[in-house]
Amino acid sequence: MTSHERYVALLADIRAEFPSFRLLRKDGSRFQRALHWGLVVMTLGRMRAYLNGYQTTIGSTVYVTADWDHRDLDERYVTLRHERIHLRQFRRYTIPGMAVLYLLLPLPMGLAWFRTRFEQEAYAESIRAAAAIHGLAHVRVGEFRERIVSQFLGPSYGWMWPFRGFVEAWYDKVIVGLDAEGDGE
Repeated sequence: MTSHERYVALLADIRAEFPSFRLLRKDGSRFQRALHWGLVVMTLGRMRAYLNGYQTTIGSTVYVTADWDHRDLDERYVTLRHERIHLRQFRRYTIPGMAVLYLLLPLPMGLAWFRTRFEQEAYAESIRAAAAIHGLAHVRVGEFRERIVSQFLGPSYGWMWPFRGFVEAWYDKVIVGLDAEGDGE
């Protein structure tokens, strides 16, 4: 299957599962721009990439960066596999439920246990998708691994979980699962 065919098939699967699914540009949304500036303030200027560096799911809408249509199809595929997990979480917990759990409990920053769990579920899917496309060697070590681990530890998600060893152990467990399944090779 080509990258294009794989991406189009995933979009079709998502639309079948979520009939009200939409992809909207973040920079065209006042709400998303307000969230961006709120994050800049809350993180004391450390999170400035929200608007142009991260895709965001709320309800059945995935807000994408302005460069989305120019991104590599495989990158979009991996990202949408991640965001589909969030779509399912929103369906399960509702928008108000996700807002409370994701943003506030037990703390908005530093020890955001629910945000950590939600993102672990979604990033595990990112790891699986990347392994399926690029192979297990790509996701085992190096830049890909560090980029995901750092998401949990840094300002991108409000320092959601400060324990590097915990995050690395979770990542390694996902890889062990892929090894056991034989995915990506």
